[in-house]
Amino acid sequence: MSIADFTLILHPMLAVVFVFPLIGIATALAWQTRQRRLTVESKAKSKIPPVVGSEHLSIGRWLAAGVIGVALLGVSAPIIRKMILNGTFAEEPGRAAFVGLMIVLTAASAVMLYRATPAHWRGIFATLTGMGLIILGCQPEVFRRGYEWYTSHYYFGIVAALLMILSVAVVPDIYKDKQKRWRRAHAALNAIAVLLFIGQGFTGARDLLEIPLSWQNPYVSELYAKQCQTQECVVLPASEVPDSAE
Repeated sequence: MSIADFTLILHPMLAVVFVFPLIGIATALAWQTRQRRLTVESKAKSKIPPVVGSEHLSIGRWLAAGVIGVALLGVSAPIIRKMILNGTFAEEPGRAAFVGLMIVLTAASAVMLYRATPAHWRGIFATLTGMGLIILGCQPEVFRRGYEWYTSHYYFGIVAALLMILSVAVVPDIYKDKQKRWRRAHAALNAIAVLLFIGQGFTGARDLLEIPLSWQNPYVSELYAKQCQTQECVVLPASEVPDSAE
């Protein structure tokens, strides 16, 4: 497997190994945290230990970092790979430099989001991180599946990443809000995020089936050139093509 092929599977590998296990853990802890809170509010004794809330917060922050990081890698890797293959660094050095700067600034904004304490700084860094992901995702090298946006792995992933960014930004406000409006919004938005993660599992698996390895790419391109998706046809290796067909 070539380096180019490795970069293709790095994004899904990190999602499967790191992000999806954290989704299950965070969801389970969120449910336990809610059950404990309801039990305590009803003046009953809960069997769920008090530490479950802090554990949910810790895992949730790791999950958000993983989703943001994987999303950034998911848009950055194809941009860099295709820019190298298409000679964009020589033909469009300005845009190449801009893309490189956006990758660095987006990663830096995400780090600063985790370190920021005042609400206005959390809002600023959350906005910069989200804008960075969107701007990078708008580059022509990124396949967005716009013709089927409702089943697009890209759009599902960007929305999920934005929800994770928002979750990190509002965590301190959740604990300060006595009327629990932020808590309800947090629960509702993260329920949507879970559905998006499930959709990511389906669309990611589908997209992996559609993306050929480097040595397969010429044959797959020929299949589409001959419109084999709509009619029966055969594509042979160059060594097996009859002389009359050359």
